[in-house]
Amino acid sequence: MKAAMLYGVKDLRVEDVEVPRVETGEVLVKVKAATTCGTDLKILQRGYVEKVIKLPTIFGHEWAGDVAEVGEGLDWPKEGMRVRAGNSAPCLHCAMCQKGKYNLCENMIWLWGAYAEYIKVPARMVLVNMQEIPQHVSYEAAAIAEPLACVLHGVEEAGVKLGDTVAIIGAGPIGLLHLLTAKKMGAEKVMVIDLVDERLECASRLGADETINAGKLDVVDTIHQLTGGYGADVVIEAIGLPATWEQAFRLVRKGGKVLEFGGCPPGTEIKVNAEVLHYGEVTVMGTFHTTPLHFRKALSLISSRTIDVRSLVTRKMKLEEINKAFELLSTSKGEIKIAINP
Repeated sequence: MKAAMLYGVKDLRVEDVEVPRVETGEVLVKVKAATTCGTDLKILQRGYVEKVIKLPTIFGHEWAGDVAEVGEGLDWPKEGMRVRAGNSAPCLHCAMCQKGKYNLCENMIWLWGAYAEYIKVPARMVLVNMQEIPQHVSYEAAAIAEPLACVLHGVEEAGVKLGDTVAIIGAGPIGLLHLLTAKKMGAEKVMVIDLVDERLECASRLGADETINAGKLDVVDTIHQLTGGYGADVVIEAIGLPATWEQAFRLVRKGGKVLEFGGCPPGTEIKVNAEVLHYGEVTVMGTFHTTPLHFRKALSLISSRTIDVRSLVTRKMKLEEINKAFELLSTSKGEIKIAINP
């Protein structure tokens, strides 16, 4: 089968590899669509933590497809069923899982291999983190359940609620998913910040109440003008840069919350004004990944179009064009997500 093998930073090659062999409890899926992700782009450009990815590996983690083979011992799923699976599965037994922190599982297994004709789903993942896709949902939309699940976990932890003002730094796929989710949670005003007008225009189409080009306006002054001088109730950083992590503290009101969602490079440190935390009683938090429950919630929201993700896929390309796809993502102003169709 054809697969995109990641060997290291900026070293992604489409090669012929063997179709995975299915063991007891495992499932082989024919990939119908795999969507690109900002995390994939970061991994390709700067590398990633060893405990999550062992190189070389087949790349990609947002996917949907058809069950091609079912291992022994399984009554579900059935061959031919349309499915998607999360890219992780907690053990349910470690100290973190026992506290309900399934996203921080100490024995998590991870699944990479979406940019290929077939993907093998491990037995544990079949049991705790695979879902059937309703017939009316496209494979491309179903694949976006992965990033949406991460966003749902973040928004829930940040406690976005009815009547809130929310500032989102970044209008990439994750920032736009935060926008869609915050609006559905009842946020009264959502303000989106970016440097690219085309992305801000997309944010406006998706319901942003205000958009701010950080290259043309003073972001701190503008946010305070739009909030009566107070700042936002919740600020969500959705880029993953030290400068914007620090900027988030200057946009939040007293008693507000800062969600540092975008992942910075390993070893990154930031400076925080202690007065903001202490005298302003600002809460700062990070959220990592997501849980099986949020995957199920995400697919349900996509299926009902309560959160309509269809417009986030801006282009479809063949697996053989994957390097071109990531080049477009890193240089093109108009691309948000590209669906890779093996």
